[in-house]
Amino acid sequence: MWNITGNDEERDESLLDEELDGLCSLSQTQRIYGFAACLVAGLACMLLSMIVFARPIKFALLFTFGNLLAVGSTAFLLGPAKQYRMMFDPVRVFATTIYLGCVVIALICALWIHSKLLTMIAIIIEIGALIWYSLSYIPFARRMVSELMIRLCDTEL
Repeated sequence: MWNITGNDEERDESLLDEELDGLCSLSQTQRIYGFAACLVAGLACMLLSMIVFARPIKFALLFTFGNLLAVGSTAFLLGPAKQYRMMFDPVRVFATTIYLGCVVIALICALWIHSKLLTMIAIIIEIGALIWYSLSYIPFARRMVSELMIRLCDTEL
């Protein structure tokens, strides 16, 4: 078995663990291809959404679908159960909840309410929540960004 971490004792912590909760029958190569395909498709949707930026409803649909594909692409590497556990880990549960809530709100605003303003507000919050969620995977990144923002926005000189 190819182990990304390079440590055979921590086989269960490997990104490409053979077992993947006993539910995955994809080979390592297939998982990597699935990850790459979803990630590329997600990034392509997000880039294509910039073309229709002037039409917030179409933008929201493409951008949100691209986000979900990109975030979901790691399920090919980790497996859906481990991905779910990591997303709702106490460290990132609030960022995950806000992100998923904004995805739902953006889709509701775009598809049912047809409000361009509400859709754009939801998308902006969705982007912020996705960035905050992504930073939770980098040690001390959220603390550094918080301190940087405090220093940049501090009005006392």
